[in-house]
Amino acid sequence: MRTWKSQPFVSAVLVAINTFIFILCHFTGELLYDAGRLDIFGVLVNGEYGRIFWAMFLHSGIAHLFNNMMILFFMGSMIEKEVGHLPYAIVYFLSGIGGNIVSLSWKAASGDFAGSVGASGAIFGLNGVLLAMVLLSRRRMENVTPLRVALLIAYSLYSGFTGENIDNAAHVGGLATGFLAAAVMCIISGRKRGRYR
Repeated sequence: MRTWKSQPFVSAVLVAINTFIFILCHFTGELLYDAGRLDIFGVLVNGEYGRIFWAMFLHSGIAHLFNNMMILFFMGSMIEKEVGHLPYAIVYFLSGIGGNIVSLSWKAASGDFAGSVGASGAIFGLNGVLLAMVLLSRRRMENVTPLRVALLIAYSLYSGFTGENIDNAAHVGGLATGFLAAAVMCIISGRKRGRYR
């Protein structure tokens, strides 16, 4: 019998919330998108800093939602099992917020007034978490190697940069944030193990 700690309930809850909000958007039209999409006018001019967080829960269409939620659940479940529920939730949200801050900075620097939505910055952060874990953690996950993670990241970035209407700054920012956050976790975890030997 699987224990409560091994259940990926944070990943499941995140998928459920994102799906619920997408359904809600279907019935409310542009209301939630207008209030939550990430754009430099809303954040930097109007001071609506909550958009940096809320944009992670909005998706532009069913395909966008489905792709993100599939990756979130399966990759997220694996990471959540390894690091625990709270650390997983922390790195997920840090990655999403970090990705959106980088996106916002890029929009401001390039004069891009387009809005963006989606959880992909946080999901790219999970790629960064995996990379940090295989490089820095002493724990080993079955069938997860540095080469495989590097190829996954390379393919994901390539798909983003060759696609259209994709916020690649959020992807890169989320990836970097996830890697750095997980690296800190690995270092702290390694020091604790060394202390109690």
